[in-house]
Amino acid sequence: MLFVKKECVFVSFLLPPLRSKVKVCEQEPSRLLHDYHGLNGPGLTCYLNSVLQVLFMTEDFRGSIKRCCSKAPTAIDALLGKLFDDLERSLAWTHCIAKKLGITDVYEQRDAAEYFEKILCLTSPEASKIFKGELNHKTTCVTCEKRNDSRGFFWILPLAMGNSCRQTYSVTRGLKAFFKKEKVSGENRIYCSQCDEKQVTDIDCEMTQKPGILTLLLKRFTFDYKCQSYVKLQCEVDVPQTLHMENCKYDLYALVNHFGDLTGGHYTAEIKSFETGEWYCFNDDIVERVKQPLFGSGNTPVR
Repeated sequence: MLFVKKECVFVSFLLPPLRSKVKVCEQEPSRLLHDYHGLNGPGLTCYLNSVLQVLFMTEDFRGSIKRCCSKAPTAIDALLGKLFDDLERSLAWTHCIAKKLGITDVYEQRDAAEYFEKILCLTSPEASKIFKGELNHKTTCVTCEKRNDSRGFFWILPLAMGNSCRQTYSVTRGLKAFFKKEKVSGENRIYCSQCDEKQVTDIDCEMTQKPGILTLLLKRFTFDYKCQSYVKLQCEVDVPQTLHMENCKYDLYALVNHFGDLTGGHYTAEIKSFETGEWYCFNDDIVERVKQPLFGSGNTPVR
């Protein structure tokens, strides 16, 4: 999953210097303590840990949770508020949140995107709204031009990677393909109530409400008809630092990575801190600064 923050294209401003959270140990002046702390969960719940770290490292969401957790003590906000308070001081435990989410088999491989959505659905609207967007799916009859609109909100935009095994996948091109108009014909024609029969139809969608933070899911698992099973696409992916969408832009600040296959694997997260400006790798209870620059000069994508 990729997380990008929205900024207005036409506004430019200079941020004040970021204040680092790095603390210096008085007994050992030369030793720097960890900027951030890891998570310890029940069993093999790395998929949950990686998502919770992204939520914690999202400035507006963390602030909203702290404001809302006292208003809704029975919601998941209170559990997230307690977790975030613990994370600011030391290693934190996720057992209560795992229980709230109904995770009983803690050794079963789960999908991080699924639990990201589950958490946001249980979170108060005030806190989760920064991740919430709206799409309008349009179908237009080519014959009579009758148009039907269907609006619905989303937490994540899934990008189909297709058959990208032997080539590099571009997130920028994938996002454009998601909004590209398609023509449905032949056996796939759609019934038109005005024509009273199936007709060739144009299908496309538009984003009618842009979320403050856009979350993209790269669908790496596809069905292989030769093997009669799902396989993971192991191709390389170009992720841009900035995505431009109409009158706004989104700057990348977090990636959730999956290693392994459909039946087993491991999740980690790489996140840019809004407090220090540094990138960090969150790997369950271990948090380390990313030593090598994630990006090159200019708007070079990370591969």
